[in-house]
Amino acid sequence: MQNTPRVLIVGAGFGGLYAARSLARQPVSVTVVDRRNHHVFQPLLYQVATAALSPGDIASPIRWILRRQQNVEVLMGEVDRVDLARREAHLTDGSEIPYDFAIVAAGATHAYFGHDDWQPYAPGLKTLEDALEIRRRVLLAFERAERESDPERRAALLTFVVVGAGPTGVELAGALAEISRQSLARDFRHFDPGSARIILLEAGPSVLATFPETLRASAEEDLRRLG
Repeated sequence: MQNTPRVLIVGAGFGGLYAARSLARQPVSVTVVDRRNHHVFQPLLYQVATAALSPGDIASPIRWILRRQQNVEVLMGEVDRVDLARREAHLTDGSEIPYDFAIVAAGATHAYFGHDDWQPYAPGLKTLEDALEIRRRVLLAFERAERESDPERRAALLTFVVVGAGPTGVELAGALAEISRQSLARDFRHFDPGSARIILLEAGPSVLATFPETLRASAEEDLRRLG
């Protein structure tokens, strides 16, 4: 219908998908725009980063997720800016999408606290690409340690630092400990993978600062038990 209100949803993460589904039975035309054509279940990215899962296990095509919703179209593109006065979204490829209502659910990213020069050395963990890069670096560190004869350089290769003790940081640190102490325990001949040192850095007084005290204490105890 020509006069059907047009709803633009920027981002197909949890917020964007829930917004689109909530409009399934409404008399509106919905356009979902995301820079990628797949939705990632972010809570399990750390398992891809530590080789416990493959990327396909936590990613699904956005079109497939919304395939039964007749009032939705999915476009792959990156929104550069939104013209509120003209009610238009401008994409990086130069195209424009007009709308009557807009929902911006583009998600969040990690911060380097003013030290963007850290980025090449410390990837974040928000996308599949991030997870695969971390996995590549972790597994390569063990492979290099197998061929390294100098104890100090081997120790450096086997030192993993995770910055931030929120849910993702805690999960990643715990998974790194598990793969080094358990999964890879018998895979190498010239060094003990269990000798890997995992350091979890947090500016606050404890891990999982937003969680109840009992859960914080339990998580810290588990992490220490894992080494």
